[in-house]
Amino acid sequence: MKKKVKHIIKLLRKKKLKIALAESCTGGMLSNAFTSINGSSKIFTFGLVTYSNESKNRLLKVSKKILKKHGAVSEQCCLEMVKNLGKLTKNSICLSITGIAGPDGGSKKKPVGLVYIGIKKSSKVSIKKYLFKNKGRTYIQKLSVNKALKLISNFI
Repeated sequence: MKKKVKHIIKLLRKKKLKIALAESCTGGMLSNAFTSINGSSKIFTFGLVTYSNESKNRLLKVSKKILKKHGAVSEQCCLEMVKNLGKLTKNSICLSITGIAGPDGGSKKKPVGLVYIGIKKSSKVSIKKYLFKNKGRTYIQKLSVNKALKLISNFI
């Protein structure tokens, strides 16, 4: 993972792009992957862990209507997270992650391992849905971070 992050940092620096992150189920694991690399301060400007609905609403302005109707683990919530992070930070690239890392909290409709990752570059926005096997909380969090890093690489 460290090699992948170093490569992304190098690409972002070369293209003079900056990145901001809003994480929920990963609890800052993606931000940590960036900030553990020397020189990341040149490209990493903002990292939010918006774990609760209240923080998603207050900090990222995810509407209470979306949270009530679709829930925090939804394409709609992920989209508002990434769009509003862009408005808040004015960064070149923004990424949001929301999901259910388990081991509890899932349902038939939204099982443990369901994760949405949103990425935004300028006006281009993409939301990806993943359903990871329930092999434990840390497993789901690490897979989410790896998928996010791949999305960033592909988007740059």
